[in-house]
Amino acid sequence: MYGELEGGEKPRDLKERTKRFSLQVIRCVEKLPNSKANIVLSNQMLRSATSVSANYGAAGVARSKKEFIAKAQIAREEADETQYWAELLCEINSCFSSDLSLVLNEAREFTAILTATIRMARENLT
Repeated sequence: MYGELEGGEKPRDLKERTKRFSLQVIRCVEKLPNSKANIVLSNQMLRSATSVSANYGAAGVARSKKEFIAKAQIAREEADETQYWAELLCEINSCFSSDLSLVLNEAREFTAILTATIRMARENLT
């Protein structure tokens, strides 16, 4: 990929971290009660969280900086969406709030890291 990320994190480290995040979300969702709301919201969160990892991985094999930026933007949008679903799930599942809070915090960090990464990539584009 294109060098170090915000905070000195290496792209390979972030790729592994996004994968661990996907697994964390899967495990968290498996613990939730099977109410209608939980099923719908957790399915949405699963899709967006696993998409963070998939799109960040795709950015890593981008053929150009423009393609890298496009894939990283999708990953950032998915991280932001994961935050939304995690917030809703936290509010309706107070007994599972510690697991969901970890997901929420990690999604926020990914949004910030990817925002900074995209900004740096755009600055180096010219």
